[in-house]
Amino acid sequence: MKILLINASPHGEASHGYRFAGEIIGVLREYTAPNAPDAPAASAIKVIERDLAATPLPPVARDYARAVTSRTPDKTQFDVSEQLIDEIETTDALIINTPMHNFTVPAALKLWIDYTLRIHRTFASTPEGKVGLMRDRPTLVIVGSGGVHSGERARQPDFLTPYLRYALGSIGIHSVQFLLLQGLVMGEAAVAEALDAARAQLTGDAVFASLAAQAARGASMAAVMAARTA
Repeated sequence: MKILLINASPHGEASHGYRFAGEIIGVLREYTAPNAPDAPAASAIKVIERDLAATPLPPVARDYARAVTSRTPDKTQFDVSEQLIDEIETTDALIINTPMHNFTVPAALKLWIDYTLRIHRTFASTPEGKVGLMRDRPTLVIVGSGGVHSGERARQPDFLTPYLRYALGSIGIHSVQFLLLQGLVMGEAAVAEALDAARAQLTGDAVFASLAAQAARGASMAAVMAARTA
């Protein structure tokens, strides 16, 4: 099983969301252990990481924009786009860690979206709107915010979750669950409360259950292959 971890937080490994993503991956690896007791759990799940903050993507420039809208495009302009799309295509699941910047996604994640949403490649334009051309896969989106934008204590609007859900759906990814880490600048108690709420949400979450099932199946297959080659 391969997981693509997209990190859009400028705080990198110090991000609460990034550490929570690591915690989730650790839990998934525990699901593999009962099925492959003789194999290292880490070997059953491979994580491909794309850190959009540490290694920023180049801005969308005129030549790329021209290629996207051309009937005879210069395909060399799609090198970055193809690399990002290939990372999605070759993995079984997505985990996206992103902060909320000014009510929506940060610029780093917006660039990733701009390169991965490409007509005739990841979506088709129809009279009914965009139709995704990519295979659906379980996707967890961890959203970190200093303020509160969801629930009874919300004090600001949230344009991130509907926008990102629609953007991912436009390329065919519909199995998306958002895990909200809110109030992260309100002290250690608020951080602990946000993490506990996100952990509790995972317990009954269908997307996470699908991820866990995939991890368990992958480990079972690994055990079978190991036995056959022994």
